[in-house]
Amino acid sequence: MKALSRMIERFCQKHRKFGIPRLMLYIVFISAAVFILHQMDRTQTLLPLLSFDPDMILRGQVWRLLTWVFLPLNNNIFFTAIMLYFYFFIGSSLEREWGATKFTIYYISGVILNLIYGFIIRYVFMIVPYIVPNYINLSMFFAFAVLFPENRIMLFFIIPIKIKWVALVNAGFFVFSIISEMIFGHIIMALLPLVALLNFFIICGADLRGVTRPLRARASPNVINYRHAAKKARRENENKPYRHKCAVCGKTDAEYPEMEFRYCSRCDGYHCFCLEHINNHIHFK
Repeated sequence: MKALSRMIERFCQKHRKFGIPRLMLYIVFISAAVFILHQMDRTQTLLPLLSFDPDMILRGQVWRLLTWVFLPLNNNIFFTAIMLYFYFFIGSSLEREWGATKFTIYYISGVILNLIYGFIIRYVFMIVPYIVPNYINLSMFFAFAVLFPENRIMLFFIIPIKIKWVALVNAGFFVFSIISEMIFGHIIMALLPLVALLNFFIICGADLRGVTRPLRARASPNVINYRHAAKKARRENENKPYRHKCAVCGKTDAEYPEMEFRYCSRCDGYHCFCLEHINNHIHFK
């Protein structure tokens, strides 16, 4: 998986226009529209028409390859609105950190893996699959926790909670789902949560080592690096007219005072980059 992760990184650097900008915004918007139409649908025929059905797909209803991604979580408008907001927040944050190309690959690969497994369930094990987007969307929480374990979100817009604890609760939900399916004898369906996590392990596997310490209530190594980087930058630039300089384009905070600069935690040493190049540079090794 490490080699595959590096291959994806190189692809993202060479094909920066491959991705779909604001992908999560489109997904959330369409999901909200489907939820509203479902509430207005008194015949209850909309969701069966959009759900994943391998038999109907092979008969020509190819839209089902995609439309199942927008199926509503449940009929509770408050819960659905909250979850769609968090999906948008997490997805947009990942896109800003990774770039549109990498985030598009992350999400689309999750969709494709579920489609492949759905066809395997139907035509190898002869079981009618029930594929929903919940696990794909929830897998984004794990990716967000790897990148920003110490970030806080406002639970119910009131209670501040670190994202690493949300990831642990999320992991508990995955485990509960797997065990529940196995108890009822649905061994094949019990693997669906794991299939939804394959893209996470492929793309974020190289970063998992750095997140184990925060999950054990230790300080994030990325936070420590940023503090040291800022101190080192101040020492080195005491006699220079700037504090931060992009290692790719050479832009400084003196020339562009409104520009934000960040330090890459995956590069050896402390290397500063502007927002344009923080996700599009070859890491120093």
